[in-house]
Amino acid sequence: MNEQKASVSSAAAPSPTVSPPAAAEFDAALAHGAFMPLDQFGVIEAAGDDAAGFLHGQLTNDVQHLDAASARLAGYCSPKGRLLASMLTWRSADTIRLLVSKELTAPVLKRLSMFVLRAKAKLLDATDSVAVVGFAGDVRAPLAKLFDALPDGVHVHVAGPAGSLIRVPDSAGRPRYLWIGPKALVQERLAALEGELTRVSPAVWDWLDVHAGEPRVTAGVLEQFVPQMINFDVIGGINFRKGCYPGQEIVARSQYRGTIKRRMALAHVAIDSTGNAVHPGVELFHSDDPSQPCGMVVNAAPEAKGGVDLLAEIKLAALENGTVHLGAADGPLLEFLPLPYALPSEAT
Repeated sequence: MNEQKASVSSAAAPSPTVSPPAAAEFDAALAHGAFMPLDQFGVIEAAGDDAAGFLHGQLTNDVQHLDAASARLAGYCSPKGRLLASMLTWRSADTIRLLVSKELTAPVLKRLSMFVLRAKAKLLDATDSVAVVGFAGDVRAPLAKLFDALPDGVHVHVAGPAGSLIRVPDSAGRPRYLWIGPKALVQERLAALEGELTRVSPAVWDWLDVHAGEPRVTAGVLEQFVPQMINFDVIGGINFRKGCYPGQEIVARSQYRGTIKRRMALAHVAIDSTGNAVHPGVELFHSDDPSQPCGMVVNAAPEAKGGVDLLAEIKLAALENGTVHLGAADGPLLEFLPLPYALPSEAT
């Protein structure tokens, strides 16, 4: 495997202060049906005879055998096995698309492009030409007007004239879908849907992702986590039978030598959600060891009834006793909640 020394970097600071979604927006997604344009995502396209093979050698999951009816989670790692990006991958006609955090789209594209070399693969940023929309709740009837068939299984992909529709993991007991299609067409069709579904803030999708236990690597946590630390092995983001990719040796060693002592957990913190005190990269501290952090915020989103829900990467030992706090040992207390899936140590 070629050693890769280029880096993905971003000077992005924590997101500016924004108003949290209104309670009615959460209610629309949970009790009825809602859609939300997702400007927090970018899309990279890879085309050419060698596109699948090239990405297969770069990402943590199998891209070579990705068929047109499937979508897969994947990670992009540094040579040290630390995540530079997380993404959803799928085939759209003759291209492979990668859905990534928008703030990382340009640096990830730049890094990948450096290693194409003689491969017949062309990469481009398609963010400006497509729209990404999330749907949650009772949305099947409206979606059936856009697509001839709907994906029934998680990470099933269907394609049509309107673009791609992908079923993603349920959250809070509600089904969710991603629609990615030509921007002008999507915007035109969305106007017609507003009579049936409620348009809500994209921050509601962030909250749903948190409750689905679906981490998203952003600028605040670059190169902080081996994939298993944020449960990528549990949610299908790693293929341990595929060939080499950057950091593969470290990822495999962590899996088979039983060295995974940190995992991702779901938590709530009662703190003013209108500020940005809770954001990716904020460290966590345990009551019994205030001198050093025991974990880090991966993703965070305002909760409907106040406070912030978050995904936290944390030492497993820190969950056994004592308390965990945000920012400092005397900071706001974290209340841990059950994830929607079992971790390997919990499986029976």
